[in-house]
Amino acid sequence: MSDSPLVYSTPLRSRFRGLTTRDGVLLPGVAGWGEFSPFWDYDAPTSLPWLRAALETAERGWPRPLRDRIPVNVTVPAVGPERAHEIVTRSGGCTTAKVKVAERGQSLREAQARLEAVRDALGPAGRIRIDANAGWDLEEALAALAVLDRAAGGLEYVEQPCPSVADLAHVRRAQHVPVAADESIRRAEDPLAVKRAEAADIVVLKVQPLGGVRACLDLAEQVELPVVVSSALESSFGIAAGLALAAALPELPHACGLATVHLFERDAATTPLLPTDGTLPVLGAGDLTPREGLAGSVDPDGHHPGEVDPALRRAWLTRLQEVRALAGEGRG
Repeated sequence: MSDSPLVYSTPLRSRFRGLTTRDGVLLPGVAGWGEFSPFWDYDAPTSLPWLRAALETAERGWPRPLRDRIPVNVTVPAVGPERAHEIVTRSGGCTTAKVKVAERGQSLREAQARLEAVRDALGPAGRIRIDANAGWDLEEALAALAVLDRAAGGLEYVEQPCPSVADLAHVRRAQHVPVAADESIRRAEDPLAVKRAEAADIVVLKVQPLGGVRACLDLAEQVELPVVVSSALESSFGIAAGLALAAALPELPHACGLATVHLFERDAATTPLLPTDGTLPVLGAGDLTPREGLAGSVDPDGHHPGEVDPALRRAWLTRLQEVRALAGEGRG
């Protein structure tokens, strides 16, 4: 194993979260490779839990798993209906789909057409959940849910329809589609406010933003709601940590949002984590290997392949150093 961090970068197959590329750092450790990939609009304090998660993977590994495969949903970005249909039919057997809605600049009719295409691709028995990423106000959420629930032939749940906990609670009480909380958990000063307000039926936990697998297990125990483990748009190294969390939860009633490597043109791992029969395998922290060509890796002739822009590598290593300094670590 290399003793230096490796930087990866990849184009995305479809625009996702406003992004067209995704990049991050892999940190080496005695247990394996940990991924550190906070989004570029996150400052150092916001990125600190992401570093803790990476170090947990690299240096400690993960708790004992209770299951060896995890059911996953296919994630459908805010694409047109034909592309949405194609993504679902090529999902590796996923029978649950999470569909992005409330995309800035798009109409409700576009989201409706996307859901209709996903339902056609899944068939009547498949489950559809939608993710609004806090993109609606209260009135928009209630109006949109009435339309989109019909378009989907019934929704499993809606994820983060509105920004505030109070509005989540109102949406939950005002209509019948279950509500899942994501941003109100991972970006909140008080993640337990959702529980106190009875604002959600489900919580979405993401390993990196919440500080690691063990931190998520502790939070799940406090929240006392069903958990869906989801991706932060990571490479297979970050996905493996999400699978470790899903494998360690006492109960796992819903498919998890961890089948997002298909959104990458190329993964950071030699063997990408892609679903088979709608599931992903649970791995150990050291079971994945970085592919050749990552910035900082060396080919058999001793050269740096240079696939990643040197300026991007420097930017990531500078960022890593800043966050490590905040964590009280002196390593660069």
